Amino acid sequence: MITLPSIDRLQGAKETIDHLKQNHPFLYEKLLHVVHLTRALQFKYHYLGCILLNQDCHAEDKPRNVYDSVLSLYQHEVQILKNNPNFQLVTHLFTEFEPIGYAKICLLILNRTPTSLVGPTSIK
Repeated sequence: MITLPSIDRLQGAKETIDHLKQNHPFLYEKLLHVVHLTRALQFKYHYLGCILLNQDCHAEDKPRNVYDSVLSLYQHEVQILKNNPNFQLVTHLFTEFEPIGYAKICLLILNRTPTSLVGPTSIK
């Protein structure tokens, strides 16, 4: 999906992530772990966002040619995050800033700066 976020929305998302990091470090670490795992497995960040929000994903966003055991492991790790009692903070982050795109939210979680994400990009 091509997104064109404003710097204000990106900075708002970064502030929300920083708040999560400071006030709920265990939840943030689990979220960071899942984002790193998504990247390492070369899954699309949009797929992660859909799983976190229990949304249906388009076929092109779903992992292909992945062993069932690997996908099961990934889903298990995401479920651990979802079982956190403060998980609603993660769902708030992803729903509040959905217009900037799940991929850019994930890149902000990975410590990219908001200014580096301004402008049109195509990241999944």
